[in-house]
Amino acid sequence: MKKRTLALLMAGAMTASVFTGCSKQATPDPTTAATTEAAKDSEAATTEAPKTEAPTEEAKKVALNVSTTFAGEDGNAGNYQDAIKAWQAETGNTVNDSSAVSDETVKARITSDFQMGSEPDVLFYFSGADANSFIEAGKVMSIDDIRKEYPDYASNMNDDLIAPSLVDNKKYAVPVNGFWEAMFVNTEVLEAAGVDMPGADYTWEQFLADCEKIKEAGYSPIAAALGNIPHYWWEFGIFNHGTPENHCTIPESVEDERGQAWVAGINDVKDLYERGYFPKNTLSATDDDTFLMFVEGKAAFLIDGSWKVGGIAGACQSDPNDAATLDADKLNNFSVTYVPGMNDRKATDLVGGLSMGYYITKKAWDDPDKREAAVNFVEYMTSDEVVPVFAQHTASALKAAPKVDESKFNSLQVKAMEMMSGVTSLTPAVQDIFNGECRTSTFDGMPQIVTGKVATEDAVKEGLEIYHAN
Repeated sequence: MKKRTLALLMAGAMTASVFTGCSKQATPDPTTAATTEAAKDSEAATTEAPKTEAPTEEAKKVALNVSTTFAGEDGNAGNYQDAIKAWQAETGNTVNDSSAVSDETVKARITSDFQMGSEPDVLFYFSGADANSFIEAGKVMSIDDIRKEYPDYASNMNDDLIAPSLVDNKKYAVPVNGFWEAMFVNTEVLEAAGVDMPGADYTWEQFLADCEKIKEAGYSPIAAALGNIPHYWWEFGIFNHGTPENHCTIPESVEDERGQAWVAGINDVKDLYERGYFPKNTLSATDDDTFLMFVEGKAAFLIDGSWKVGGIAGACQSDPNDAATLDADKLNNFSVTYVPGMNDRKATDLVGGLSMGYYITKKAWDDPDKREAAVNFVEYMTSDEVVPVFAQHTASALKAAPKVDESKFNSLQVKAMEMMSGVTSLTPAVQDIFNGECRTSTFDGMPQIVTGKVATEDAVKEGLEIYHAN
């Protein structure tokens, strides 16, 4: 979308809809010369007297029934209400809002509403298994079907980042925000070690070379507590031996191709430990301990989630609970970039997700008065201007990094937005599927693995056997 104010876009759209009904001017027929001559005689009178035209019918104002999870203590509840007010003011339409905090009760209500035919016109909801029932029933419109009439619908989104339905692999929900996992960087440490800031094409080989320089300069290359939170290195170690397409495929056994990929990925973590790239106390330290090393300039790299942006900013405040006490100069020493890639995984392929989005129901689509309003509402809520208000530094599917008022965000949030604009894929965390007791042998057992007390293959085998036994 070209950078214009939404008000102008809305006004232009409404003006276009008003005048699309104007007819073409007819070509005179030479056989009607007499009639034409009579018309000439009355021309003066016509030009002198003001012409009276039938009033153009204005677009009918509608009330959309909308349900979202932006309610209660959700951080975007206020942003959502503000966006509704702005859309209503610009279009003259109204919203009957039935938003509620996401829980099992709300999920049951949504399911029941679709079954009873009382579903909303627009729904902000999950894009995974929770949507299966109403997608199977044909109760919502796919993005491709909407684009047959509205070609620019969600055109500002990177389709590769929109989650497909588990039912038919089609895409239905236009996303707003999600989460990501990436690599935070203490740039002061990099400068002291003579290491450049990693970019979008960062490889594992380059990462190893940089870690060696950082170690030789007297710093810990990686801030991680392998005896407490090995999760992120476990995840990306495995991801580096797979692809976004197969990362969430649980191996059938340790002997198969995916099983051996898991072994290789965890062995890469072991290699980092043997090279001395983790803190000396990595097996006994807590995650809080190693995070403190990172923010105090004793370690260079930290893999964590988008939620850590706030944690780093808080560590740069004299009062962690008061953003007004932020030391902006200190925060400027931190950045965020991509996790080094290997094999078929590019560095810009991150773990993350956009698990919710806006649906337009078939009920609204089949209503001639509501169809355009529903499309307009979703386009507004997922526009380049509105999405950043909701997503801020988290994940979004926008094609381009939005222009933001940097005065409203801290420097690390702005860097996170810029980083996210270069992401090529977001893949769910396989550890969220491979959870519970089956992770114990490789999560809790990481100290034994990296020190060689337990063979990686045996630890992976144990976890897979537990997983498949359940």
